[in-house]
Amino acid sequence: MSRKNRATVAERVAKAAEASLAAQDYVSVVDVLVGIGWIDPGTVKCWQQGRIDCLEDAIQTSPSRLSEAIEVLRSWATGKRLLASETHYVARTPRRQALRFSRSGDPASEQLYRTHWVSRELSGKRRERLAEKASRAPELVVVQPSKAWSCHRCGGTGDLLMMENSGPVCLACVGLGDLVFLAAGYALLTRRVKAKSARYAVVVRFSRSRRRYERQGLLVERQALAEARRELE
Repeated sequence: MSRKNRATVAERVAKAAEASLAAQDYVSVVDVLVGIGWIDPGTVKCWQQGRIDCLEDAIQTSPSRLSEAIEVLRSWATGKRLLASETHYVARTPRRQALRFSRSGDPASEQLYRTHWVSRELSGKRRERLAEKASRAPELVVVQPSKAWSCHRCGGTGDLLMMENSGPVCLACVGLGDLVFLAAGYALLTRRVKAKSARYAVVVRFSRSRRRYERQGLLVERQALAEARRELE
C-alpha cells in the first residue's frame, strides 16, 4: 500500500474515532468500521442477531487494510491517553451466545475487537456505567408479520416470529412461547414489568407508510405482569 493510501486510512480512522468519542465518550473498532463505511449499521444488526457467523465476513475491505485500521485506532487511542476497557458482546438471541468478530477466532484478535477506548476525563462511576451499558445484553426483538409465514424449524405459524439465518422461526421453537403480550402506552407499567421479568422481548411491526419498524409493546413473563399490575392497583 502506498504512503498516500496509508495516510488516507489514518485520516479516516481518526475522523471516525473523534466523532464516536465525542458522541458517546468511548470508541470501538466497530464504531470506526461503521464510520469509515467498511460495514453498514444494518449489517452490524444482522451480526448482533446471530445471522452472520463472524463480523469479518461482512467487512468490505482487504484483511491487510483491516489490520492497518485496527492498529491505527490503537495508536490513536494510546496517543489520546484513552483507557482500554474490554467489553462483552453477546447476540440478540434467546441463547445469548458470545458474538465472534474474526474468522480465525484467535483470542488476541477477538480482544482487539472487544476493546473500547474510554475518555480518561470521565469519573470512575461514569466509566463503570458506560462499561455496564456496553456489556449489557441487547433486547430481543420479535416481529408482528404483515403476511403469511411458516416456521423453518417446525413448519408452524403464529402472530409473532423471530428471524434466524434459515428464515422465520416461531416463539415456541426459540423458547419464548410462554411469554404474554403487553401493549405499548402505559410507560410506568412497562418499566416495572421489565424490571421484574427475567425474559422479555420487544415487539415491532413494519410501517409501510413510514418505511420503518415501530415498537408495538413487549412480551413478558405472565407472573411479572401480574405482580406489576397488583402494585399499581
